[in-house]
Amino acid sequence: MTLIKTHKDTLLTPLQTVTGIVERRQTLPILSNVLIKKDNKNLTFLTTDLEIQIKTCISNGSSDKKTFSFTVSAKKLQDILRSLSASAEITLLKKDHHLQIKSEKSVFNLQTLPAEDFPEVTEDIEPTTKITLQQKALKNLLQLVQFSIAQQDIRYYLNGLLLLIEDTFLKGVATDGHRLAFASITLEEEKTKQEIILPRKAVFELTKLLNDNEEPIEIELFKNKARFSFSNVVLTSKIIDGKFPDYNRVIPAKNTKQFTLDRLDFLHALQRVSILSNQSEQFRGVRLVITNGNLSIICKNNEQEEAQDDLEIKYNDDEIDISLNITYLLELLNNVTTDTIQCALENANSSVLITIPDNENYKYIVMPMRI
Repeated sequence: MTLIKTHKDTLLTPLQTVTGIVERRQTLPILSNVLIKKDNKNLTFLTTDLEIQIKTCISNGSSDKKTFSFTVSAKKLQDILRSLSASAEITLLKKDHHLQIKSEKSVFNLQTLPAEDFPEVTEDIEPTTKITLQQKALKNLLQLVQFSIAQQDIRYYLNGLLLLIEDTFLKGVATDGHRLAFASITLEEEKTKQEIILPRKAVFELTKLLNDNEEPIEIELFKNKARFSFSNVVLTSKIIDGKFPDYNRVIPAKNTKQFTLDRLDFLHALQRVSILSNQSEQFRGVRLVITNGNLSIICKNNEQEEAQDDLEIKYNDDEIDISLNITYLLELLNNVTTDTIQCALENANSSVLITIPDNENYKYIVMPMRI
């Protein structure tokens, strides 16, 4: 039975939208599949890993009133479509328990599983909170903090990003216990305070899918999940059940020794000296020696090799010799897009506060390390 005849990109584009959360190897085979449904109006693609669900719909663009639904390997179908020529016309046919993909002289037969066995996330009727903002605003907020999310920490609440709606602000906070990133954006109207911890995987998938434009995204918060609707995409994610640490206690208040740096100059200097850091170690240290008018950036390795780069700074205070994780600095500088950053310190044993000049909506705190 012929299901659909269409152009390659009609299938590939929505398929690429939903396959980011799909793992090739799953305990439940059907979780490696994409659910494809067609009704009178739309062609729907849906995937899930039981924690996150992504759905996208496109107009079927035809007067054909045929309806169908099936699940098939998401990655295999994507790889097949990618392998075909850019102008390829695709025909999908259902043959018993297989999906046949035909294009010119190529024929592929993939195993299918019943659509009724696919575990769709149940829809809650009414969210506790609903906000709408521009996609680029949320994308920028996530990009500024997501790199600080912990990876597989036993403190499970650190393996996600805190999204906090408070007054007229949407705040994002992430920490792995050694550094913390905070960013906030202003909402159009005041909202009741509510906070959720969004899992790491959902955060990175959202960042990838969001457009860098002014199109709207609607965020709906429920008791135990969050839903993000934008550009014909609906991403639903379970939230982490736990209490996020009080981030305000981490932000230093006595860091009065300050100086400003050109972001790219600092980034390039760190990249140069990192060549002689201990590449095999998880926590690579860099030594910053701050003196009047100068910042020395120093890296050593186990072979007693050393690299040093100096930058001129406007600083006239006590000398500070502090060691930080160089990866934490590089990740910050690669994700912030401003021309300059400001560093504020108290002493060599206290955390460093890095901000954007004239911007109260971003803070990055890095704890010192011993090397």
